[in-house]
Amino acid sequence: MTMSQKAIIKEFDLGDGRKISIETGRLAKQADGAVVVRMGDAMLLATIVSNQEAKPGTDFLPLTVDYQEKFASVGRYPGGFLKREGRLSEYEILISRIVDRALRPMFPEDYHADTQVMVQLISGDPRVQPDALAGLAASAAITISDIPFNGPISEVRVARVDGKFVINPYTEELERADIDIIVAGSMDTIVMVEGEMKEVQEAEMFEAIKFGHEAIKIQCQAQIELREMCGNKPKREYSHEVHDEDLRAKVRQLAYDKTYAVARSANPNKHERKEAFKKIFDEIAATLTEEELSEKGGMLKEYFHDVESEAMRACILNEGIRLDGRKSTEIRPIWSEINYLPSTHGSAIFTRGETQSLTTVTLGSKLDVQYIDVPMKDSHTKFLLQYNFPAFSTGEVKPNRGPARREIGHGNLAMRSLKQILPSDDVCPYTIRVVSDILESNGSSSMATVCAGTLALMDAGVQITGPASGIAMGLIIDDKGKFAVLSDILGDEDHLGDMDFKVTGTEKGICGCQMDLKIQGLPADIMMKALTQAKEGRLHILNEMKKTISSPNSDYKPHAPRIEKLVVAKEFIGAVIGPGGKVIQEIQRETSTTISIEEVNNEGIIEISSSDKNGIEAAKNWIKGIVAIPEVGEVYEGKVKNIMDFGAFVEFMPGKDGLLHISEITWERLETMKGALTEGDIIKVKLIEVDKKTGKYRLSRKVLLPKPENMKEPEGRQERRQPQS
Repeated sequence: MTMSQKAIIKEFDLGDGRKISIETGRLAKQADGAVVVRMGDAMLLATIVSNQEAKPGTDFLPLTVDYQEKFASVGRYPGGFLKREGRLSEYEILISRIVDRALRPMFPEDYHADTQVMVQLISGDPRVQPDALAGLAASAAITISDIPFNGPISEVRVARVDGKFVINPYTEELERADIDIIVAGSMDTIVMVEGEMKEVQEAEMFEAIKFGHEAIKIQCQAQIELREMCGNKPKREYSHEVHDEDLRAKVRQLAYDKTYAVARSANPNKHERKEAFKKIFDEIAATLTEEELSEKGGMLKEYFHDVESEAMRACILNEGIRLDGRKSTEIRPIWSEINYLPSTHGSAIFTRGETQSLTTVTLGSKLDVQYIDVPMKDSHTKFLLQYNFPAFSTGEVKPNRGPARREIGHGNLAMRSLKQILPSDDVCPYTIRVVSDILESNGSSSMATVCAGTLALMDAGVQITGPASGIAMGLIIDDKGKFAVLSDILGDEDHLGDMDFKVTGTEKGICGCQMDLKIQGLPADIMMKALTQAKEGRLHILNEMKKTISSPNSDYKPHAPRIEKLVVAKEFIGAVIGPGGKVIQEIQRETSTTISIEEVNNEGIIEISSSDKNGIEAAKNWIKGIVAIPEVGEVYEGKVKNIMDFGAFVEFMPGKDGLLHISEITWERLETMKGALTEGDIIKVKLIEVDKKTGKYRLSRKVLLPKPENMKEPEGRQERRQPQS
């Protein structure tokens, strides 16, 4: 019998009796760092590997973060033909992005070795949300390794459940939450926030972030203590940058004044500014020999970028002048239009400065829902938002290879925001797909998607609870604490600034947020100022949007599908579907409709969808006929289905045939059925009897015809009549 490897384990309490443990020393020991984080039965394995040397010419951190949930972790098979995990799902990509955004700012700026972080769910717990543990696991793996890192950091989910803040709530608690955010930070500061809210106030969101940071401090301390338990492995030495201080000084001397002049020129055209900066760069490059350019071209670009950033930031802090000439709180010019695309169910153009979104809405039935096949979720969604960012939107040439992680992340932020304003299923039974195509981009394209999506939903006649808008806030802060909070940032202000803080919401409150910091440390007063300034910007944008459309159209477009809902008794579900789906397929084919049926609370919920109102009515009547209970004495219009020697079988209600005996066809005596009726004839019949044993129906046609005078009925064939009063 072999002895198992002894593990090093650090455990801490969430403050309510629930425990989280971090274990190392047993699994994946050839990685630079590896830990297993456990909460309940949920277990995540996190590993990190980083090359010793950087690739020549690399001037950034090539960090890859992959989060994956194994189907075996919850005892399930993957879907598809291969029955194995494949490419990351959108959900896994979103979690990978959240972890990446928290880790990346914490690596040293001069560390450029290829680095890969992998976090895997190896055991699932239906009550525990594993995404809230992924950042902790990744940071712990890096902290105990020899890889340079200015952490540790951690991530927690903060939810407000029944009015109280909870850290990493159980799944069933999360369903009652009106705030659901992931907060990431270090011992000293917050570095990342992302989540959704049900129209809460800025102060409430701020309190949620502060509450999360207190829990993060405890988790960071646990990692520090785990590192000590592992022997405080020294961090590796590295040298990934070579510098020429003389060249750096030369670039600053030649470029600063000129770049400052471009920065304060207040030119709103992005491409013209770009050309102006490029001209300055080319002038400096021309002062170097070809040999110097070949050797130091990378350093030249880096030093010029630093000067460009310094000049832009100084211009804002010293003179309050932004690159395009706006004040810090000023929003770029806005114009919008709805119903631009006549054949869609809803469409809108939203343009703010040099950022533009063309967004469409498509309404569908339950058959159009998106099914989610990931280990921890076996569900579906009726609201889809997809964000596309083609290269031409920034005047570039790039291959079109489908959505990248950035596009998936931006689309998810807009989706989570707009989801908060959607009506209930009773008001809007549709599956809704919103697609935002970014046609121009110069910052805040995800926020333009929220605005365009709101307009398109209202154009489509979706009765949203209230319009929502979004804004991206930026920050410039120097080492002395002097700062400027910027509303509606440009792409360059995002790239060269210290913060990207996106906030979405309605007039009532915040619906979604996403914050990324590029600095280590954001004072609380600055965060609150950013939130307050964001509210002012959001309300301004909402007012501009209302000039185009202020409330949803009262009806859907004429060519949009209509959905009618029927509720039938549970026992009739099989009759509507028919053997092998024969009946429901025939109804759809004959009425040109789309029909879905499901059992909910012991009832059959039927949805009929079509852009043809007559088709919907025909399908409704057909189904009503199937589920209707025939009544003796009622008159029906039926169709002759089969001719027999002794009479005919008539379908007098959908799916219900009755016998029209030869003696009940006419008052005259018929010796044969020849010529009496033809298959396909439409005739009126009366239901005169239902056999109590067999349930078979007996019909009569003759009782609806005038009886010839002086005619006696054959013996034993008189109709049973109720005595008249």
